[in-house]
Amino acid sequence: MNYAHPEYLVETAWLAEHLEDPMLRLFDVTGMLTGKLVNLARERVYDAGHIPGAVFLDVAAARGDLSDPEGPLPWSWPNTAQVERTLGALGVDNASRVVLYAATPRPGIDNGTMWATRAWWILHHFGVSAAILNGGWEKWQAEQRPVSTTPGGYPPAIFQARPDGDRAMVHKDEVLAALQDPAACVVDALSAESFAGTDPVTYGPRKGHIRGAASLPMRRLLDEARGTFLPADALAAALGDAGALTAQRTITYCGGGIAATTVAFGLALLGRDNVAIYNNSLMEWSADERLPMEDPSAKGG
Repeated sequence: MNYAHPEYLVETAWLAEHLEDPMLRLFDVTGMLTGKLVNLARERVYDAGHIPGAVFLDVAAARGDLSDPEGPLPWSWPNTAQVERTLGALGVDNASRVVLYAATPRPGIDNGTMWATRAWWILHHFGVSAAILNGGWEKWQAEQRPVSTTPGGYPPAIFQARPDGDRAMVHKDEVLAALQDPAACVVDALSAESFAGTDPVTYGPRKGHIRGAASLPMRRLLDEARGTFLPADALAAALGDAGALTAQRTITYCGGGIAATTVAFGLALLGRDNVAIYNNSLMEWSADERLPMEDPSAKGG
């Protein structure tokens, strides 16, 4: 079995051969968050060494480069004007080929893949030709490929978005409707411990998961030893176990709309296009007592 869209990933060997391509736009999207959702990755990771030519794109900060600065919660979906302005200033136009990568500076705390898929999910649905470096920074380093400490940069450009936000992202009302639709599937991309209500990390006042959701931790889609996505057949098996391959409509969620994009990206690799993320996820859902949640760790379930 092959990926339906292999062009959504690039390998390290390909990138090494194309670093001088004038149409390439390479971005480091590493996240290294503090408790106040400030991203330390530019100073702690990018400045210490990055793939030659790469520009730092901050998608991880609570009000990052690809988040609505006026949004009600961290990482709210950006508007079209913001995306056009941000990408144009970074040198992206409609002919650019964007490649995204990230590091995992603190294994067990940070996860590079989810920041790469978050950036990809937004860019792809605004009409950017984008791909993720399979294996990210760690694979590049492990292969002893060139590293630079010189900041990258591209000449400013004009980018005209082709937004597809209605398919890319949904709100709580659409999640509620999907829970009542037997043809739809709602998938929790957080850890099994979070789903069970036993993880000490929570994303609001209530623990557990959206009642009626299936559990598929995003890490199940990765070969964690290599940091790469699973081969297509193994990826399909994991997504199939959650019911996401047979559903007519799939909505993924997590704590704040980040890890959810990794599951959504896995579905996109396999050619599933009727997929959306619940953007504000449990940060919004758990704070609204009217919305159904289940905490299996509570006495009586």
